[in-house]
Amino acid sequence: MAAKWDSGHSNPVLSLAISKERVIASGAESGELTIWSEQGTPLGKLRLKGDEDVTGVTFSPVSSSRLYAAHGETVSVLDTRALGDPVETFSINKEEINCISVNETDSLLAAADDSGTVKVLDLQSKKVCRTLQRHTNICTAAVFRPHRPQSLVSCGLDMQVLLWNVQKARPLWLTNLQHLAQDEEDLDLHQSPGQLFNPPLAHSLSVSSCGNVFCCGAEDGKIRSFRITGTRFEEELCFKAHTQGVSQVSFIGQDSGQTLLLSGGNDGRVCLWNLRKDAEHAQKPQKHHPKKSSSKLKVKQMAEASPRVNSSLCIEHGEKVNWILGAELQGSKVVLVADPSNAISVYQLGEL
Repeated sequence: MAAKWDSGHSNPVLSLAISKERVIASGAESGELTIWSEQGTPLGKLRLKGDEDVTGVTFSPVSSSRLYAAHGETVSVLDTRALGDPVETFSINKEEINCISVNETDSLLAAADDSGTVKVLDLQSKKVCRTLQRHTNICTAAVFRPHRPQSLVSCGLDMQVLLWNVQKARPLWLTNLQHLAQDEEDLDLHQSPGQLFNPPLAHSLSVSSCGNVFCCGAEDGKIRSFRITGTRFEEELCFKAHTQGVSQVSFIGQDSGQTLLLSGGNDGRVCLWNLRKDAEHAQKPQKHHPKKSSSKLKVKQMAEASPRVNSSLCIEHGEKVNWILGAELQGSKVVLVADPSNAISVYQLGEL
């Protein structure tokens, strides 16, 4: 059974974040923002000006009391020690922001919006230093890579996944999930008779702590794992994770033996996956050839590796997942889940 944090919001919770000091922030519809202790006690509440939905929150990796919140086309900076009016406000996007990310040096902030644009804000000069435009539909996520403060990945409802260097105006590398999905469908991977094909609209991204592996969750219920090498990336694993769209993916840790990934779906499930490194390296990336048969061979190789990715835990949450967050609170490993209700659900993960 989940514990419920239900005294912080009156509207559906949309976003979650945690600081190094284990302070949790949650954003909700109508501009609601709440700060929580690790015991689940509200430490402060605020309604941001304009009453626009708080679609993204993230803490500074340098200063634990510095919180960034996206609402509408605006990013506000708040001091969680004395929650009140924003310390700073940046109106940098032309359409609603869906995701924000801050690099590990707290020098750049990326904001992905409904126009498909990623605006990169220089937090020292307080000016937009790059406008990244390649997505042709809503950009759902943009995430900086650990250990590489100038590098980020993005995805969108145009089914594209892109690798960027902030210093360049064009993406370094891109792939279209529709093309990958077509190869999978041709090979009948994970398909059952009469199954309807859902387009792999990309909903979510998460980058592992090493910075070289990232996962993408899509509308077709699949999670795809990619490995970045230099200025390009290759798909390594693809597996069916949910019966409906994967709304959230989130890495929660990494050691020498495994990578742990949380996923949440529109099917109301929250799952924990072990992405083992021996599975990631089961098939080395092949040299690129223009022949379609080569592409299908690579997909087949990934399919052979995919059965080694197992769900070690699957929670029947019962509601569409808006956000998931893995954390260690009061000495226990937990996952926090936001859904269309006004409460945050907390599930124990036990020994991982």
